[in-house]
Parts: sequence; structure tokens; C-alpha cells
Amino acid sequence: MLQKLPNSFLAILSGLLLSIGWFSPFTIFIFFALVPLLVLQDKISNEGASSRKKLKIIGFTYLAFFIWNICVTWWISYASFGGAAMAIICNPIFMVVAFMIWYNLKQRINKSWAIWFLIPIWLGYEYGHTLWDLTWSWLTLGNAFAFTHNWVQWYEFTGTSGGSLWVLAVNILFFNVIKNNSYTIKSFAKPTAAIIIPIAFSYLILSISTTHLNSEDTYKTVVVQPNVDPYNDKFYFEPSVQLHNLLMQLSGKLDSTVDFLVLPETYLTENIFEGNENESYSLHFLMDSIIKNNPQLTIIAGANTLYAFKPNEAISATARKFSDAEKYFDSFNTGMQLDKDGITYYHKSKLVPGVELMPFPYLLKPLESLALNLGGTMGSLGKQEERTVFFSHDKKVAIAPVICYESVYSDYVAQYVRNGANLIFILTNDGWWENTPGHKQHLAYAKLRAIETRREIARCANTGISCFITPYGEIEQATPYWEDAIITKNITPNNTQTLFVKFGDVISYASSLLAILLLIWSQLLRFKKS
Repeated sequence: MLQKLPNSFLAILSGLLLSIGWFSPFTIFIFFALVPLLVLQDKISNEGASSRKKLKIIGFTYLAFFIWNICVTWWISYASFGGAAMAIICNPIFMVVAFMIWYNLKQRINKSWAIWFLIPIWLGYEYGHTLWDLTWSWLTLGNAFAFTHNWVQWYEFTGTSGGSLWVLAVNILFFNVIKNNSYTIKSFAKPTAAIIIPIAFSYLILSISTTHLNSEDTYKTVVVQPNVDPYNDKFYFEPSVQLHNLLMQLSGKLDSTVDFLVLPETYLTENIFEGNENESYSLHFLMDSIIKNNPQLTIIAGANTLYAFKPNEAISATARKFSDAEKYFDSFNTGMQLDKDGITYYHKSKLVPGVELMPFPYLLKPLESLALNLGGTMGSLGKQEERTVFFSHDKKVAIAPVICYESVYSDYVAQYVRNGANLIFILTNDGWWENTPGHKQHLAYAKLRAIETRREIARCANTGISCFITPYGEIEQATPYWEDAIITKNITPNNTQTLFVKFGDVISYASSLLAILLLIWSQLLRFKKS
């Protein structure tokens, strides 16, 4: 039946099914979303000799992926119309490239089983898309289950790439049913079982596992949502105004039982020079007004920090020149741990393209002034190679200071846990997108990070949704959007590593390797044919 539908209808249908799969309770549609697109390419492939086959498939495939991108991520336009246009227009191009690599290989092999090569090629694309400067992994297929997290408790073994593999495999099974024109109960048994069995396994994990928390110690954690308008207030207030507002908000909330105070991304808007902390009003204020009165307390906060390069020190690709001196500095979106023993820094390293990073800075350095101002600084930010973990006084608590966009990346967050983190604190600012699906999607992805690592999460948003997340992805004490709030919970570290953390994103690694081998094979087949 699908074969008789117009090509444009099939492309639109695929794009719409992919889109609604991102909105609970319609996640189930993700298992059929690629079927119309697979039918479309098969239909065009069998049209006979035509030099325009590939162009038609490229055009219709782009239409499907464009609809998916715009329907799910249109809210980016609230932060930047230009940035949204670039993401929504360019991201489908990358998807089309992956799809066409598979299509060309399938055509050269000319075997029915070649359709299964879509899995490693697509998974290789998804993984590769996490590694370069133009990364935008919001629409990784496995992320769709963030809205039905009880279906994917097995992400502790596979990570999100396991969900992508699941989606692709089920779609291919349903496509084969349609291609073979066999609409019997027996023919639908395989794809139906492929949906049901992983879900049943997930609920089995929930039923036999009561806790992953192997520590008897709990740590009282206070999360502050200040709710400062990022467009009109946050980066225009004097630091003293925000800090005095913090004292008022914390009135009566801190005592000797509180272990951690969590403040959101770029909460400290003063430019703090690393190495010259004594000159910072904000740090003196926190030490004198809060730490001095609560010596057992550790503050985890987002900040803007700068590093001035020393004479003859090699400067980075993102370094900027002081306007009044022949010196250079790097600017960072920083996670900071502040306690009676001193200060520890982590520099956000998974940066948002076009917002915090001019892609390929060594090549495009002259254009960095065009980067969007969405964080208090303009131009490309600096970053670091390793995932820094913040350790408590007694070394029993190790915190992963995950900053905003970083929480979208499964293997990236797992690196903190490999480095010893037994708790995850997410510092974010989701007010850029107003009350749209954007901040809800961002929150939902954090549930997957909790499942993959089996770590409790304290999520602190400037505005958006602050909350605590259990190791099974359950959200607790979620704050309302666009309201100031404080939430408190005794959270428990977990020192056990999941298989996903221990061995990494094996599915993505293997798929990427296989995709490279398939690319080589494809070129050999092309050479042999010519």
C-alpha cells in the first residue's frame, strides 16, 4: 500500500513520524518512522534506468529530515533565528549524507540483506557527529526514549546508541514486511517481538533492582534556581546585586547539616581571572558570607573565568588579545568548586557551535566576532581535554560538574564517572528558549545519563527545571518553569560502574569501525564496476 503513495507524501510522513516520536506518549511511532523513507528509496531505485534517481532520493530524504529537525528543534529560534536556521538547514544535510552513503553501498552490492548496513553507517554518523566542532546530537535516535525512560533501563549496558540500534533494526524489520507484501500475523511477529522484548527486559531490571546506591552515607544538597532573565537581567546586573539576592533566597535554608550548595551555569557573571582570585568580589563574598559561617559547606557554581597567558607561553586557538596590551587570554564557561580549602575549576568543553564556539577556530579565527552572544561572553570559549571531577574533603564524594549542553552526550558524561565521579551535578541555563519544548527535552535527556551511569543527579537551572533525578531516571522535586525556587535532598553516592561506563560506547565504536570498512568496500566495488 505504501508503495502506491506519492513520493512527497512518503517523505512528509516519515518526517512527521520521526517528529511525533519525540513527544510522549507518542514515542512508539519512532519504530515506524523510517519505514516510509525506506519504501521511498526502494520505489525510486526500481523505476528503471534514470540519471535522476539519486537526486530524487536526496531531495525527498532531505525533506523528511528537514521536517524532523524543524518540528523538534524549532525553539532554537528563541535564542537566535540565525542559529536556528543554520541548525535546522545544515543538520538534515549531514543526515542525508549518511543515508546516501548507505544507499550507494546497497545499490553496488545489489542484495536484499544490504539494507542492514544502514545500522552501522547511521550509528557511525551519530557517533562522528559528537566529535567535531559542528556537533549537534540533539536528534540522536536513542534520545527519543528520554520520554519513556522505563523502556530503556538497559542503557546501563549499551548507552543511548543501543536505543538508536533498536530503532533502526525495528524499522528495517517492518520495511521488509512491506517489501515482501506479506501482511500475516507471522510476518509481523519479528518486528513486534523486537519492540516488546527490550521493553520487557527493561521492566525486569526495574523489578529486580531496588537500588544501585552502595554507600550508607548521604549528603544534604541544596539546589538554587534564581530565575534571572538571561536576556534582560542576568548579564547586566552588578555581581553584588545577584549575590545579595542569593543571601535573601537562602535565608533559613543553610545550617550545619548542609553539605553542598549548587548554583547554576554562569551564576557568577563577574569575569574572574584564574590565579588572581583575591581580586574577585564574588569569591570574597561567597567565602565571607557563606563559607565562613558554614565551614563544612562546599559550593558548586557556574562562573565566567579567564586565564591570562604568560609571556612566551603557547596560546590556544581560542585565545583573544587584550585591547590595551600585547597579551592574550582565554575565556571559559566554568564549573567551580569552592570550599574552605580553596577553589577547583572545570572548563566546559562540549561547546555549542556558533554560540560558544566558532567552529574550526584555527581556520575561522577571523570570524569569531560573529559568534552569538548567549552566555555573557562573545567569541569562541576555551576548553579542556580531560573531564575534571570535584572531590570532597574526605574524598568520599566525587562530583561530575556537567555544564548544560554537555548533558546531551552519553559517552562524554560517562568519562566523568570513569574519572571517579559518584554523583552528577548538572549546571544549566534553559531560559534562552522561553516556555517551549526545548527546556523539557534538555531535562529529559538528563534522565538517560542517570540510567547509563546509575548516578543520582542534582540538576540546577538558572531557570528551566531544577530537580533531583534518581539512578533509574525518576524526577523528584521538579521546580516550576520561570520561578525562583530552592530544593533540598539527601543524595547518595554510587561507586559501582555500569558496563556502559566501564567499557564505553562499544556499539558506537564498533559501528564506526564497520562504517569505515564499508566505505572502503563501497569504493572498491565502484572501482571494480568501472
